[in-house]
Amino acid sequence: MSCWLLVLCLDRYLLGQTADTANKTTCARPQPAVASGPETPAQPNPPSACPQRKVAPEKQTIVVTGTFAPIPAQDIDRSVSVVDTREEPILYNHWIDYLEQVPSVDLQERAPDGVQADLTIRGSNFEQTLVLVNGLRMNDVQTAHHNLGLPLPDDALQRIEVLRGAGSTFYGSDAVGGTVNFITGQPQYSELHLGAGIGNFGTNQESGTVALLTRPFDEQLSLAREFSDGFMPDRDYRNLVLFSNSDMRTRLGNTLIMLGYGDTPFGANQFYGDFNSWERTKVWFAGLEQELGKKTQFDFGYRRHSDNFILLRDDPAFYANNHIDQSWQAALRRTEPLGRNATFFYGGEGYQESIVSNNLGNHARSHGAVYVDYDNRALGRFSFSLGAREEIFDTGRTEFSPTVAAGMWLKHGWKLIGSASRAFRLPTYTDLYYSDPATVGNPNLLPETAWSYEGGFLWDRGGRWHAQIVISDRHEHDDIDYVRASPADLWHAENIAQVNFTGVETFVQARLPHQQQVELAYTGIYGAQNGLDGLESEYVFNYPVNDAFVSWQGTLPGKFVARSRLGAVQRYQRDAYALWGASVGREFHYMAAHLSCSNLTNTGYQEIPGVAMPGRSVIFGVDLYLRSRAR
Repeated sequence: MSCWLLVLCLDRYLLGQTADTANKTTCARPQPAVASGPETPAQPNPPSACPQRKVAPEKQTIVVTGTFAPIPAQDIDRSVSVVDTREEPILYNHWIDYLEQVPSVDLQERAPDGVQADLTIRGSNFEQTLVLVNGLRMNDVQTAHHNLGLPLPDDALQRIEVLRGAGSTFYGSDAVGGTVNFITGQPQYSELHLGAGIGNFGTNQESGTVALLTRPFDEQLSLAREFSDGFMPDRDYRNLVLFSNSDMRTRLGNTLIMLGYGDTPFGANQFYGDFNSWERTKVWFAGLEQELGKKTQFDFGYRRHSDNFILLRDDPAFYANNHIDQSWQAALRRTEPLGRNATFFYGGEGYQESIVSNNLGNHARSHGAVYVDYDNRALGRFSFSLGAREEIFDTGRTEFSPTVAAGMWLKHGWKLIGSASRAFRLPTYTDLYYSDPATVGNPNLLPETAWSYEGGFLWDRGGRWHAQIVISDRHEHDDIDYVRASPADLWHAENIAQVNFTGVETFVQARLPHQQQVELAYTGIYGAQNGLDGLESEYVFNYPVNDAFVSWQGTLPGKFVARSRLGAVQRYQRDAYALWGASVGREFHYMAAHLSCSNLTNTGYQEIPGVAMPGRSVIFGVDLYLRSRAR
């Protein structure tokens, strides 16, 4: 009942705002702030015809994903979205909710809040999307089903950047359909933050953050945990994540040290077939970013992941798997300015990956890469970049990944962009060696390769209005998928000769009076394949043929903030379904209260075939703050 009252309040408020706007004299208003990220104040706004209103200074968004050096978002020549996770965080239950606001991103969830969720972009399968934390790889070498098992509480995040299209020139393997970069940031305050929430399905949430700001050193330690009995038998879960972000400034340069831990046991009923399975995953992460002067940076990362899987929860001895994988990575990058408009980038990277498993066996592989990139920006109107990466494997195999991108500003805020890139993906250890009563791997698999092309128009009116339309085309070769001849057959891993995806994505964002924001997006994808020869595909053809959403976020009377999102998805050869969610909250001096509702219409749906998702859910939460002044 509380969710429906919330929706009625939103409807009445929006109708009232429309009527008020029609009956009032329009005032000249300064441009509102652009979204997230490291921010640079813009030029002062002109005087307003409504001086009684306070308007935040305009800010500039800086992007670090899909480029070799941080640049303003409007200067990048690729399709990139930036989501500010510090903008009204009380309206979002989990960082995975922010990904629903990005065009062409498809979440294929098995449970709420990212429990064993798969992430795809532009029709790719879940193994073709690369996940980063501050630019460090987080993809799991056992199976990409674990890629979103990140040890990241919401409070640790500053923003999320999404690069659509191939990104292997920048990041190597797996960046075929796109790349998602979760970026932490310096704390805004010295603070103590405690949060708690309760909801149906036995949901219980707790969170806490301690942050300290000093002149040479910042530290933020965040914790979050969540429990649920599940909406059906054997769908309970528990989730614990810890993350430490330490930032130091020395004469050598900035130093960032990251430490993370996550532990998630969950009932996996239907996850891997019609079995009441159980699984527990743990992840350990350590990362370092070290500036070596103004032109050089050294990065290091370590990730350890364990997976304990039981096929039948009530009979653990029948079938069980235990996997432990480790990944090491290091990179050294250099920037060389070449005059006023040109920059040359180069660097080298190294990776080592291993697994110890009772099912997959014990394996290890290593590879290194070198890259170069030339970037030129002339007359403030034209931009051009040309880059290439050579990946060298311990088997002697190499992969060459070039990219070219260009942009041109037209009149009245219009920009034309275009790019062409090559990407590749190594098979996971599950693809190569896995075996169970329903699935068998293939040790003879070849790496996937793909060429991606995109072109489009962007339109921006000082951040108040933003729109884009982009057409993309991806040609994949030796695509890895699990196939079978009939339902009585086992799923077995094979290389598909060729798979092509053509798509169009449109996005409109409007920042309106009364601190309102409206977003509309539509993505259409057409896929075609050659090489299945009548075989049934398990993963490749679960992409959204049509995907659209409309969302609103703004203020209500009484200093309340609220948001609502309505999305509709039609997957390949499946019926369409719609999901509606809403949330409302209010901040006080030392506390905040918030209510969130998902699946308001109680729709029955499956994002992954055979895996039912929960109906209507409600969560109420309270946060307490003790803060110093902002920096």
